[in-house]
Amino acid sequence: MTQYKLTQYSHGAGCGCKIAPRVLDHILKPSGETYPRFPQLLVGNEERDDAAVYDLGDGTALVSTTDFFMPIVDDPEDFGRIASVNAISDVYAMGGTPLVAIAVLGWPINTLPAEVANLVVEGSRKACAEAGIPLAGGHSIDSPEPIFGLAVTGRVSITHLKKNGGATPGAKLFLTKPLGVGILTTAQKKGVLLPEHAGVAPQSMKKLNRIGALFGQLPFVQAMTDVTGFGLLGHLSEMCEASQTSAVIHFDQVPVIDRAMLQYYLELKCVPGGTNRNWDSYGHKIAGATAEQRFMLADPQTSGGLLVAVAPGFESEFINIAAAEGYLLEPFGFMIESQPVLITVL
Repeated sequence: MTQYKLTQYSHGAGCGCKIAPRVLDHILKPSGETYPRFPQLLVGNEERDDAAVYDLGDGTALVSTTDFFMPIVDDPEDFGRIASVNAISDVYAMGGTPLVAIAVLGWPINTLPAEVANLVVEGSRKACAEAGIPLAGGHSIDSPEPIFGLAVTGRVSITHLKKNGGATPGAKLFLTKPLGVGILTTAQKKGVLLPEHAGVAPQSMKKLNRIGALFGQLPFVQAMTDVTGFGLLGHLSEMCEASQTSAVIHFDQVPVIDRAMLQYYLELKCVPGGTNRNWDSYGHKIAGATAEQRFMLADPQTSGGLLVAVAPGFESEFINIAAAEGYLLEPFGFMIESQPVLITVL
């Protein structure tokens, strides 16, 4: 079969396709109409969290989410797998366990053959199988650009539910995947990615955030979210606002894919369009970040890691639990009392 480079068939890539936070605020702004309230809805639009959570009345809750985007890699099977891992991550970010997924497919049927779409779906099946859930159905449309993702349903014990709010001053911040995939995938889209770097971003993006279900069981994990299209600073800003705190981060301690590698591509102007949209939306809330740091800290992540706030005094226990699961984590920042500046970069 002819090899098709999927990233050449779309204007955006992965979570870099997300609408900028400032624009999204306008879209979601309440109209003033009065709508019914649902007391069983534990997490909804107002919280701007990773997924909706609905109390089932038996001590558990339903976790419901959807996520889809345009190709982030050229390989169709990898695209399907990454898009699926990214969508499933929202359930893990709430401390839940996924149960079932259905696919969302938009395909330019006059441009790309159905056989290529079949490979995308096959990649999704593999991701779902790894997560232990069925890909049980879905919906497809003829669209100008290829789009793929999932709607995922999960379940969580309400006592294990984690939100992006709830962190207290002194809480330490951890990130389970390094930053930088937006820079590398932009280099790929521009055709300047070196062959020896071709597998770096896909390897990270295909890794499930399954450990989130374990973190949900830890009472000293105060808040959790996954880092995707708004970049680390964007999702940390949401955590700070939801927790009514501010944060301090040490740039040199932030997990980043090889800094020399990323700097090489930044010098080639491999900056995703979403990076500047992100910074335009929340840059006024940030202090201390240099231009180079902004490019990494606001870099849109696709299928990024979990951002976790751990209660003071429990860092060592958290680090040991993560290490037993194969994650070598160290804190890169901490929460402080609310300040005029939301995040300070040192």
